[in-house]
Amino acid sequence: MARSRIFIAGVIALSAAIAASAAPAQTPPAGTEAPKPSRLKLTKRHMEEMLAKWRQNRPKLKACRAEAHKKGLAGDDRWFFLSECMEKP
Repeated sequence: MARSRIFIAGVIALSAAIAASAAPAQTPPAGTEAPKPSRLKLTKRHMEEMLAKWRQNRPKLKACRAEAHKKGLAGDDRWFFLSECMEKP
């Protein structure tokens, strides 16, 4: 059972990589702005750096975590919310 799930996940990842490499880069027409890049990609290292910085202001981090919990956020959405909350004055 676990092997089949791993195999399927591998096939999906491989097909996504092939599709991404096969898609040509599209440039916007002249006179229009390029689309804004999506939020930065969270990596383990980046999350550790954010947490180290946030731990210096524990009361604010605690309040932001409580607010994220109230909203029911999880995963990347929670991290993005916390980063925005911690940047607020």
